[in-house]
Amino acid sequence: MIATVRSTAKTILGPRITAYLRSLKIRNLPSAGKYREHLRGRAALEIGGPSEIFALGPLPIYGVLRSIDNCNYASQTLWKPDGFGPRYGQTFICEASSLKDISDGRYNCILSSHSLEHTANPLKALYEWRRILSKDGLLLLILPNKDHTFDWRRPVTTMEHMISDYENQTAEDDLTHLDEIIKLHDLSKDLPAGTLEQFRARSLNNSAVRALHHHVFTLSSALELLNFAGFSSILYEVALPIHIIVLARRPD
Repeated sequence: MIATVRSTAKTILGPRITAYLRSLKIRNLPSAGKYREHLRGRAALEIGGPSEIFALGPLPIYGVLRSIDNCNYASQTLWKPDGFGPRYGQTFICEASSLKDISDGRYNCILSSHSLEHTANPLKALYEWRRILSKDGLLLLILPNKDHTFDWRRPVTTMEHMISDYENQTAEDDLTHLDEIIKLHDLSKDLPAGTLEQFRARSLNNSAVRALHHHVFTLSSALELLNFAGFSSILYEVALPIHIIVLARRPD
């Protein structure tokens, strides 16, 4: 019934107005102003996106940035704009862990909302993000807090495992975690995934759709990963409660 109402509203009002009306019910984080002031006036690259959390709240960031470019693994993804998002300048079609077309220090801000967990080699990605950041560059990273998502049954990915992925040059077609995911994924919290067989079929096609969460995080494991990758965390919290939010700086 709710899905029908939403669909009808979009048809009558259009996606942008519908998104705006939805935004009126979203409360911003009490700390949103602190993040916005750190990022104000910066030239950003968003990995994935566009992200509703950055457009409508609870952490509206797009409006304070000087410019925003975008990086996606493909021109068409499962996550399509729904009447929100910035007007990107340049769009790069490449892996988040292989930004070869982007020069060193080009951006002074990187945004990533619920994308790093879809990356098979997160350390490789973070090293690339650090490379293209200026010396005072900031990374705003949002990850799902596993204990409040469909990953709640899965063990936290260890730092040793992610180091191994980096050393072994794990590629984005990796399905190392597939058996664990199929066994422990809570489909009752992931209705778009469909039945177990539908979920299995989509997962086997992950190199095309990128829906799998290769790795799962808590706040402490996310901070450990960023520290290992050479970032210094400035602000961090668990919010709403499914979001792990970290603002980190690329050290000089």
